[in-house]
Amino acid sequence: MRHDPVSDRGSWTRRTLLGAAVGMVGSIAWRSAAASPEELAAAVRTFAGGAPLRTGRVLLDIAPLVENGNVVPISVTVDSPMTESDHVTAIAVFNERNPQRDVAVFHLGPRAGRAMVATRIRLATSQQLLAVARMNDGSCFTHTVDVIVTLAACVES
Repeated sequence: MRHDPVSDRGSWTRRTLLGAAVGMVGSIAWRSAAASPEELAAAVRTFAGGAPLRTGRVLLDIAPLVENGNVVPISVTVDSPMTESDHVTAIAVFNERNPQRDVAVFHLGPRAGRAMVATRIRLATSQQLLAVARMNDGSCFTHTVDVIVTLAACVES
C-alpha cells in the first residue's frame, strides 16, 4: 500500500476542523449549562413577582450529601393554616447549577389541606437549592440548602 502525504494531510485537516467544531459546540453547551447567579436571581424574581423574599415558614428537606445526582428525593413544607384567608398559592424549587434554573413549580390552594410537596429531581453537581413559597397575599418566603453531589447528573460527557 502506497502512502500519499497529500491525502493524509487533507484528512488530518478535516479531522482537525471537525474536532475544533465539536470542541466549540461542547464549550457553548457547557457555558449555557454553567451557573449564572444573575439567571438564578432572575428566575426567582419572576416567580416571586418582584415581592421581597423573607426567610421562615418554608422548609426544604434534602440530604446535605447526595451520592447519586440522578435521583434526589426532596420535599418542601410550608407553615400555613391553608385556610381561605391564609394559604400557599405556589411552591417553587430553584437550583444554582443545573441547565434550567427552575426545577419544579407546584400550584396549591386552600383545599390542599397541607402545604407540602415531594418529588425526585436530578442535580448536575454540588450546588445551592432554593425553595420559594408564594402566599395568597403576595408575600414570598424562602429556604436555601447547600447540597454536595458525589456523582453528578444532567451533564453529558
